[in-house]
Amino acid sequence: MEQTLRSDSFSATNVSTSSTSLVLRALTTLSVWHRRIVSRNELARLDARMLADAGITEAQRYEELQKPFWR
Repeated sequence: MEQTLRSDSFSATNVSTSSTSLVLRALTTLSVWHRRIVSRNELARLDARMLADAGITEAQRYEELQKPFWR
């Protein structure tokens, strides 16, 4: 049995919604990456007393700072 493609399945609305969704996911990902970079830079600037106040060891800080921004 032969099937035909309906023209409304490829409408501009479907393409627009798909593109918008892709753009939103990309922006969300970039936002998360930026927050990680900023927070790790702040973590790198903390002195020993501030780390102790936050309950973070030097080893934990080192481990966090070694991660790439996408993780």
